[in-house]
Amino acid sequence: MAHLSVVTPVYRAEGCLEELYRRLVAALSGVTQDFEILMVEDCGGDRSWEIIQALARRDPRVKGIQFSRNFGQHYGITAGLDHCDGDWVVVMDCDLQDRPEEIPRLYAKAREGYEVVIARRTRSGSPPSRSVTSWLFYKLFSWLADMEYDGQAGNYRMISRKVVARTRQMREQLRFFGALLHWMGFPTATVDVEQDERHAGRSTYTAAKLWRLASETIVAYSDKPLRLAIRLGFAISLFAFCYGLYILWHALVYGSAISGWASLIVSIYFMGGIIIAILGTLGIYLGKTYDEAKKRPLYIVMHTTFHDGPGAD
Repeated sequence: MAHLSVVTPVYRAEGCLEELYRRLVAALSGVTQDFEILMVEDCGGDRSWEIIQALARRDPRVKGIQFSRNFGQHYGITAGLDHCDGDWVVVMDCDLQDRPEEIPRLYAKAREGYEVVIARRTRSGSPPSRSVTSWLFYKLFSWLADMEYDGQAGNYRMISRKVVARTRQMREQLRFFGALLHWMGFPTATVDVEQDERHAGRSTYTAAKLWRLASETIVAYSDKPLRLAIRLGFAISLFAFCYGLYILWHALVYGSAISGWASLIVSIYFMGGIIIAILGTLGIYLGKTYDEAKKRPLYIVMHTTFHDGPGAD
């Protein structure tokens, strides 16, 4: 058992890991000497796993996990939480935009009686286009998922052993770490931190990946799209009924012939598109239900630098 654990998913980060290790050791040593660092390598195809192995040989407090294939960032976080031993666990990205020097502040806040402490970014080193995309993502997510989620809060946060235990019980296929913690509702505090530029490399989170994460997360945490589809159907039906009464009234009062083949065809195509969209939404929910029913493991570990004990998924 360790007092502090750090969990960081690693993807194409060979230029960051040595510096990440150095700064983590310096920051954690100011809190306790009883700590561990778990690096989960997500098969990025570079030298990251070789560097993690070298760090683990040099310092047994470093533990490495390598997936059999690329599973994704939030599955990497899940694997780290499944294997960590700390009374308190820090989850952070590996690119050093999350500053390890903020860990003592998160720890001090957690010791005030909070189970979750979120590092809220006060300055973004991301380009404007990504900042706008992230803002739209979190606004859309909050509205459709019926969940007030702070877009300035990334994965960087400290959680207690109790929260880790509850997180391990949640094995749904669609993973979004921040939303899982929000749903659990443990006492939460926020600490404002600055966000640095990436130490090396470029971000692999494109706008397309971000919007895909948004859609999958909304399906996982809310049925609001289905309820919106029902409301849209009733609204269109009401409009069609009112318009039909207007046509009938106009024909009876003015004796005008009921015509308009062009508008009829347009209406048919419009309704057909709406019906297909609603059926597609239902299909997405059914497909995700099918994925959950398979009960496949969330990830597969190929290599570790330590004994792979029970409980690995």
